[in-house]
Amino acid sequence: MKKSLLLFCIVLTLFFPATLIAGESIKMASTTSTQNSGLLDYLLPLFKAKSGVDIQVFSMGSGDALELGKAGKVDLTLVHAEDLEKQLVEEGYFIDREDVMYNDFVLLGPADDPAGIKTTKTASEAFKKIREAKANFASRADNSGTNMRENRIWAGSGKMPSRRNKWYISTGKGQAECIRIAAVKKAYTITDRATWLAMKGQENIALSIVLEGDPGLFNQYGVMIVNPAKHKDVDYRLAMNFVIWITSPEGQQAIGQFKDKHGNILFTPNNR
Repeated sequence: MKKSLLLFCIVLTLFFPATLIAGESIKMASTTSTQNSGLLDYLLPLFKAKSGVDIQVFSMGSGDALELGKAGKVDLTLVHAEDLEKQLVEEGYFIDREDVMYNDFVLLGPADDPAGIKTTKTASEAFKKIREAKANFASRADNSGTNMRENRIWAGSGKMPSRRNKWYISTGKGQAECIRIAAVKKAYTITDRATWLAMKGQENIALSIVLEGDPGLFNQYGVMIVNPAKHKDVDYRLAMNFVIWITSPEGQQAIGQFKDKHGNILFTPNNR
């Protein structure tokens, strides 16, 4: 894939100089964490300055973002549902998938930690204790990348919660709103670290990290292009221009330099 990207980059340089693509635009579906954290507000102007290309972002859960791509409503996606992304590439809906960056998921909970999560070391053990204690848990329940990981952890803990369980709160909301609901309900919830750092310290968000560092909470982000063989309106040329840039040393360095207002690095670039 690296060699093909390099070859395509050369082709773009020879046949599609920046002056020819200036003023054009493409559409990208991306997960809420890249929007809530401010990453895209930081990256996309850098890309536009380099290429002249505007990117219109549709921010939603990874599952919905991928469905938008499957339907040909966008040109590319930037999401964090690695297994599903690779499956959809195999099925022919997307092409040219590349790892871009990673961070991790963390488990948040109220100060009194009613399920005793702070004594656990793995997410599956923590979820099992939440289920046994019937402690409130706020779920996005929206088929997002975070929700997919949550469900995988529940399965690994021995049993999926039932929607009939009063302690299991299906919010159907994005990550930021789910955290707010968890705070109101004094509930546990799972979130990507970038969104949490962006919200930490906000008024009425009386939650803190009760579990982190489990390798099972690793959170990979990938970029890929909607297959133009399935959708003729996909602008493969401009979409590949973005893929080349965000996986280039320049794009990767930009990701690594992005920090929140407290100086926290929110994403680690890892395209190889």
